[in-house]
Amino acid sequence: MGLRVVLCEDSLLLREGVVGVLNRFGHEVVADLGDACDLEAAVADEQPDLVITDVRMPPTFSDEGLVAAIALRRRWTRLAVMVLSQYVQPTYATELLDIPSEAGVGYLLKERIGDVTEFASAVASVAAGGTVLDPDVVRLMVSNKRDPLRRLSPREREVLSLMAEGRSNAEIATTLVVSDAAVAKHVGGIMTKLDLPPDAAGHRRVLAVLAYLRE
Repeated sequence: MGLRVVLCEDSLLLREGVVGVLNRFGHEVVADLGDACDLEAAVADEQPDLVITDVRMPPTFSDEGLVAAIALRRRWTRLAVMVLSQYVQPTYATELLDIPSEAGVGYLLKERIGDVTEFASAVASVAAGGTVLDPDVVRLMVSNKRDPLRRLSPREREVLSLMAEGRSNAEIATTLVVSDAAVAKHVGGIMTKLDLPPDAAGHRRVLAVLAYLRE
């Protein structure tokens, strides 16, 4: 029985190609989107079996698609999600995989989907509850576990470097020209990614700086 799929990909050429492949294998694309803004609404309306999304989407072409995939996986635990991208975002990939879910998940690089049959097999596997990961995704995730600092985003590393200089959140906000709330959010992300729980022995801010200085 064919799958009902929501596809989110900003490249019209690639989007039409994926639609063609899915149709060839008996699946139906019930919604195809050029950005991630309406992805959650499309899922709510169509109740698909599978979502396939790119990572870097309009308007900023950073991580909109992957962030949306994480949100979908948290909200709909029976929705299979496949990320299809030119880029590996290991931190978000780890978060995507760590979400408790009854459904399958996949993260493939576009350069590896040239074989139509293999791609169709990956789609079927994810839809059936399996996990399909590109070898490069696995390699980077393993590397990140060896070095927690590599989990940090570029902005989080900036914040941590300023923390290492002894700057307060307010001073960091002024330096980076962002709000105090934004800095607090980044600091929280740093603590989480460095596995420094609220009850960690010692001051978490100091422990984070020590991790940075050991690099």
